[in-house]
Amino acid sequence: MQKSPSTRSTAHITDRLPFSIRILLESAVRNCDGFLVKKSDVENILNWKQTQTQTVEIPFMPARVILQDFTGVPAVVDFAAMRDAVIKLGGNPEKINPVCPADLVIDHSVQVDFNKKSDSLQKNQNLEFERNKERFQFLKWGSQAFRNMRIIPPGSGIVHQVNLEYLAQVVFNLNGYFYPDSLVGTDSHTTMIDGLGVLGWGVGGIEAEAVMLGQPISMVLPEVVGYKLHGTPEKFITSTDIVLTVTKHLREVGVVGKFVEFFGPSVEKLSIADRATISNMCPEYGATAAFFPVDNVSIEYLKQTGREPEKLSYISKYLKAVSMFRDYSNVAQDPDFSQVVELDLGTVVPCCSGPKRPQDRIALSDMRKDFETCLAAKQGFKGFAISSDSQSTTVPFQFNGKEYTLSHGSVVIAAITSCTNTSNPSVMLGAGLLAKKAIENGLSVKPYIKTSLSPGSGVVTSYLKESGVMDYLFQLGFEVVGYGCMTCIGNSGPLPEPVVEAITQGDLVAAGVLSGNRNFEGRVHPNTRANYLASPPLVIAYAIAGTVKIDFETEPIGINAEGREIFLRDIWPTREEIQHEEKKVVIPSMFREVYQKIEKVNERWNSLVAPSDNLYPWDPTSTYIKSPPFFDNLTMQLNPPKSINGAYVLLNFGDSVTTDHISPAGNITRNSAAARYLTSRGVTPRDFNSYGSRRGNDAVMARGTFANIRLFNKFLNKQAPQTVYLPTGETMDVFDAADRYSQLGVPLMILTGKEYGSGSSRDWAAKGPLLLGIKAVLAESYERIHRSNLVGMGIIPLEYLPGDTADSLGLTGRERYSVAIPEQITTRMIVVVTLDTGKTFQVRMRFDTDVEVAYFHHGGILNYMIRKMSE
Repeated sequence: MQKSPSTRSTAHITDRLPFSIRILLESAVRNCDGFLVKKSDVENILNWKQTQTQTVEIPFMPARVILQDFTGVPAVVDFAAMRDAVIKLGGNPEKINPVCPADLVIDHSVQVDFNKKSDSLQKNQNLEFERNKERFQFLKWGSQAFRNMRIIPPGSGIVHQVNLEYLAQVVFNLNGYFYPDSLVGTDSHTTMIDGLGVLGWGVGGIEAEAVMLGQPISMVLPEVVGYKLHGTPEKFITSTDIVLTVTKHLREVGVVGKFVEFFGPSVEKLSIADRATISNMCPEYGATAAFFPVDNVSIEYLKQTGREPEKLSYISKYLKAVSMFRDYSNVAQDPDFSQVVELDLGTVVPCCSGPKRPQDRIALSDMRKDFETCLAAKQGFKGFAISSDSQSTTVPFQFNGKEYTLSHGSVVIAAITSCTNTSNPSVMLGAGLLAKKAIENGLSVKPYIKTSLSPGSGVVTSYLKESGVMDYLFQLGFEVVGYGCMTCIGNSGPLPEPVVEAITQGDLVAAGVLSGNRNFEGRVHPNTRANYLASPPLVIAYAIAGTVKIDFETEPIGINAEGREIFLRDIWPTREEIQHEEKKVVIPSMFREVYQKIEKVNERWNSLVAPSDNLYPWDPTSTYIKSPPFFDNLTMQLNPPKSINGAYVLLNFGDSVTTDHISPAGNITRNSAAARYLTSRGVTPRDFNSYGSRRGNDAVMARGTFANIRLFNKFLNKQAPQTVYLPTGETMDVFDAADRYSQLGVPLMILTGKEYGSGSSRDWAAKGPLLLGIKAVLAESYERIHRSNLVGMGIIPLEYLPGDTADSLGLTGRERYSVAIPEQITTRMIVVVTLDTGKTFQVRMRFDTDVEVAYFHHGGILNYMIRKMSE
């Protein structure tokens, strides 16, 4: 007789749980102390099938934290400033110290200043150290001043690939006590590690700091979408084609705030690198995590990457003992899911995504037609509003003594870059084999196109050399320029001046093609308005073609010296060719050789001298590292929440405003507020560096908030990093307008549409608005990480009620807004907004958990931690 649900054994219940939820359950059981993690939390996770739709709050204590330097520097700055604040409140500064182990990989600082030369790598790394010496010294101080913090030096690789190949434990062995590896990271693509069966996702830097100090992540128990893979990919399909297809599909399904867990018979056909590529793009389809449970393929990958036999043994034994080891061919192991969606891998076609968003997938055969449609379409995600009489504009220019011509769609940047693809030997070797065939067929790349190869680790260079394809890549201009994010994060470096002049003269929609994960406006380069995500082989193909206005099926990719037309199909390697090469050259000894010396191989890092004090000695003349003002007036006493009265709207947006729009990471333009500040401090334009590199200085970052040149503000009805100062109607830079409002002593708000804050997990996208005086954001919906970051900085995320929008309510943004905030706040509470016109309407305060309400009462999560540590 079958047992009733109430009398089922716990083992039977857990066997029906998604594997990702089992990891949350294990963490709750292991950390259950009756305070941070309660017995009721364990029961809520155990009863996931019932509680998944009930907005149940649970704590999660990950095993570790991972950071990169763009987000890591401000985190360490906050830690240093928190130590100072704790002293002022009479506490012990030593309490501000990571309890949860943290690894920080320096990978976001290197830029493509030099390319197409054999010494480009060395020159770029030298310049990286010159520009960032002060930041690196500060990080080295942090590694010495704080316990449990390890720094992986610059030049080592991209954080997520280093995590996958080296840092990931899969199972921890702490003195014979075994438990699953799990993590949160200050980069949205932390989810890449989910491909190896390690549950992890990106959080705001502010949340990560709390985890490092021993606080659990407070989260709503998620629904889990089961994504079933079946069928076999065609022989010319890459993992990039699969992931771009999955990204578009899951955006359409709607998985924001949910876990996605992959299952089905075809998962076994995917390598760990393929799975990691799919998991890496998780933020682009909006899920919290994209999980592939550990199976035999995972164990083989750990063996391939040089992990010790003893480790492989206990990983397998432990995971099998606790029912966390997956056999994808065993249907009986398929757990219950909230929803199941499917993909037949045999239906995947070669594709790209763009020109402005990663979810906008385009079949390769439709690229020419799609680009031409985008040219004419109105300004938007798929439009550039180029008039019909300007669509055929061409601009001749001179480069290195020869004449060339640019037109709309001309490729000016082609970059093999980003953690998404450079960690995957199949697509990297595929690019090398395509380069070999291209050279053998007499093809070349025009010299003005900025080509680059920035691998995710030194292992990539090793196997490309071993396979014999590196020389062919070099001949096409794809030599190694650095080990880091580079073009994908916006560190693409300058374009040749004649190219910039031609683009500007013709108002051309020039194109960048990159093997990255983000292509938002203004992110890759200010002069490439169209940017397409593509597999590494396709990056090379478009570089050879010189334009995205090409149908590879019917048009030749080039004509060789003999006048013969060469088509893409003539040089494209098959999956079988690539797999044969991969088995031959990607071997464990490469990984062991690279990672045995990773923490000590960089001599410049080793020779850096950093302060030795436990309190950081702030330098008031520094333009990189500055004590932030967040804690200047902090006291132990809590003040009741205040209503917002008579707020002006600083900016009025539509949908999909990204964190790149809010707080750009790329270059600091010479006419910006940040540039004026740096110039006043004696910094010359050549030393401005990037916004990402100056995240340790709040004065720069406040001025860099909303400084993206592709910002579209409804007040102006055009793209510009400006707004209207409503009291006088003047148009000015956003920072200058906020400064004027501050002098009036009035609060500010932002109006926006759907998916506000999508993109990178960028804490300065919340810190910057706070410093501008923004008290609340009113949106139709939020991207998960950014909403929590706003809460973490004490900014109220307001959300329209279902059916309401700015348009339906008749809001222009020129009204003044008052929001009644009660002293007793509850989760997801409805409050009333009153306009100076007399109109009122209701909105929801998006404090989703009781912990978030507590953070808001304290003025943010860091204030909460300081008071707690000072008690």
